Amino acid sequence: PKNMPEWMMINSIDPSPFEPGTCYVAGTKYKTGDFKPYLYRTKNYGENWELITNNIKNEDFTRVLRADPDKKGLLYAGTESGLYISFDDGNSWKPFQQNLPIVPITDLTIKDKSLIVATQGRSIWMIDDLSVLHQLPSSNKDPYLYKPKATYRLKGSGGKSSLTMGTNKPNGVEVHFYIPSYNENSDIVELSFHDEQGNEIKKFSTSDENNKLKIKEGGNLFVWDYKYPGAEKFDGMIMWSASLNGAKAVPGKYQVRLSINNFLSQSSFEILKSPNSESSVNEMREQFNFVNQINKTISKAHQSIKKIRKTKLKLTEFLNTFSDNKDAKSIIEKANFLIDSLSKVENMLYQTKNESRQDPLNFPIKLTNKLGHIANLVTMNDFPPTDQDKRLMVELTEKIDKEIEIFNKLMTNDVSEFNLSFKKLQLDYLLN
Repeated sequence: PKNMPEWMMINSIDPSPFEPGTCYVAGTKYKTGDFKPYLYRTKNYGENWELITNNIKNEDFTRVLRADPDKKGLLYAGTESGLYISFDDGNSWKPFQQNLPIVPITDLTIKDKSLIVATQGRSIWMIDDLSVLHQLPSSNKDPYLYKPKATYRLKGSGGKSSLTMGTNKPNGVEVHFYIPSYNENSDIVELSFHDEQGNEIKKFSTSDENNKLKIKEGGNLFVWDYKYPGAEKFDGMIMWSASLNGAKAVPGKYQVRLSINNFLSQSSFEILKSPNSESSVNEMREQFNFVNQINKTISKAHQSIKKIRKTKLKLTEFLNTFSDNKDAKSIIEKANFLIDSLSKVENMLYQTKNESRQDPLNFPIKLTNKLGHIANLVTMNDFPPTDQDKRLMVELTEKIDKEIEIFNKLMTNDVSEFNLSFKKLQLDYLLN
């Protein structure tokens, strides 16, 4: 062909996904002792070829060139000693090594917005989310929220690095965002997830210790695990084979919002059904509703346990202070009655003897643990709850509601009566 060396080994030929007649070729002449890079582009069906190797090192002989099918002008080149990238259709190149070892790149392919790199001696490497490169802003002066790549709803986990094997992708929606500057003393950064109608699902913030958002100046990555808020927990809680996690979002359309002080940006994204899942989206939605119902009941019970413990603590403090007061005999008896009655409710809802992870082997699990165990079993896969799951959930919910009703009556009647007796005795103590 015109403008090409007379003898050259062609390693790859890649037609443009956007322009008819445009094609890219990677060649090499290293077997003749020539280690120069040879990358060519034609725009007229091969009648003329243009050398496009600007900024590639003179001895990085080329093995492959691929065009990104989703972004016009975005090219990737594999050479004998690493990877290069071009944002201007090959007119100029930049190293794109990242954490890739210095190694010959023998081939490249792109699938589902992921770049797959074949190396000579270092196995297969991948860059998982090329959509960030597709959306690079023209300026880096302002915060920027990238539109998340469509994500499959999967099981398992990932993201943990290893010195001996590859790293799996994090399991969740990957949200990339850019922050040009950040002052941890004055700036508040929030990332929130919403359903298609805009209803907030979960918010993460630099000012929230429970849902902490960790950020840095420059590029940031946050992975949302698809989960809604889970059931209420309390300090020292030990359960056996139970899940209090939030229900996984059902495949569909969602929104993410980035807030930095007065700056707000929003983008939509999609959660996809896994091709390997045997459940329909409606069945996943049934599981979603079932788990949310379980978590709602467990939360009510655990909120009651928190109130029970707070009330018992105050009652115990009262007994320690006034146990020798003869004028308070009747109210002391009432305090002991309340502690005993509240403890019975607590012990029905939760196994209070648990102090270590092994204790459930000796002490039987109670109502909220049993309900959480159903959630744990149901969420092992995408399947909806069975009829047995539903019946047992109803049975356990009724028993929990009964105990909560007893607790509420104790707080409404007996604790209120205790407080009134307190006032009459003019003791310097009052339950809230």
